[in-house]
Amino acid sequence: MFIDSVKIYVKAGNGGRGCQSFYRDKYTRRGIPDGGDGGNGADIIIRSDRNLHTLLDFQYKRHFYGLGGSHGSGKNKKGKDAASVIIRVPLGTLVKDIKTDCLLRDLKENGDEVLVAHGGRGGLGNRHHTEASEGESGEERELLLDLKLIADVGIVGFPNAGKSTLICAISNAHPKVAAYPFTTKSPALGVVHSKDKVFVVADIPGLIAGSSAGRGLGDKFLRHVERTKILIHLVDMSGAQGRLPVEDYQTINQELKQYSKAVCALPQVIAANKMDVEGAGANLKDFKQAIKKKIYPISALKRLGLEELIEAIGKKL
Repeated sequence: MFIDSVKIYVKAGNGGRGCQSFYRDKYTRRGIPDGGDGGNGADIIIRSDRNLHTLLDFQYKRHFYGLGGSHGSGKNKKGKDAASVIIRVPLGTLVKDIKTDCLLRDLKENGDEVLVAHGGRGGLGNRHHTEASEGESGEERELLLDLKLIADVGIVGFPNAGKSTLICAISNAHPKVAAYPFTTKSPALGVVHSKDKVFVVADIPGLIAGSSAGRGLGDKFLRHVERTKILIHLVDMSGAQGRLPVEDYQTINQELKQYSKAVCALPQVIAANKMDVEGAGANLKDFKQAIKKKIYPISALKRLGLEELIEAIGKKL
């Protein structure tokens, strides 16, 4: 299951209590203060990990608590600081504070981290010639973890245009492939090896008219192409769905524009798919006359024209 947005609660550890202690021996009539300080509570840190690809684990664990620092003791012994709690998330995760609606960090690179809750400071012992004090409380926060996939190339198009078949044919990804719309319900990543370049491709679930406004969960899918460098615009040339390829092409571009001007401005490689189907040749001819752009005829199922397509993508990158 692919999960790309979750809310979590974090509570850092409390500081340990300072110690009220006096050193006495047979030569010391008045005790000498020797109470140690309390240890600091555990910080909560969120760190990106390239080995994770979804926020699924947070569906089952949404509350994270840091341990408290140890209490101080006599003979000026400081309490032990609690170890930080590390929460690991996929690359491309945005960490937001729900209360303030503030973006704390965009974790783009492997090992990026952000301290989201400070542990409480330990209380002072009476060795400072003051009354021993309690430790401070650790910070607590409600956070939104929002994942946006990091890929070089995003594949967009109508449902059943052959996006999953294409990513299977050109990469090491193996999403579910079937002959009905909306087979793909979550984005999938694949690595493509061309002659002189290696790049990551994201298969985005099918878009439809109204996707930018949330129809068919399109707004949730479209955000995963925000970080891509180029788009593969896959157009079904078979006409099997009763739509004209030109209308499909224009509809998808309109949805991209309404969602984000930046996404719409991304360079596109137009791929005319299902050229192995009868009638696709005539549809391609009409499509070329209407679009007047470079078009790459392919058959993802028969693996025809894929080398030229991959080479074109590599050049644009």
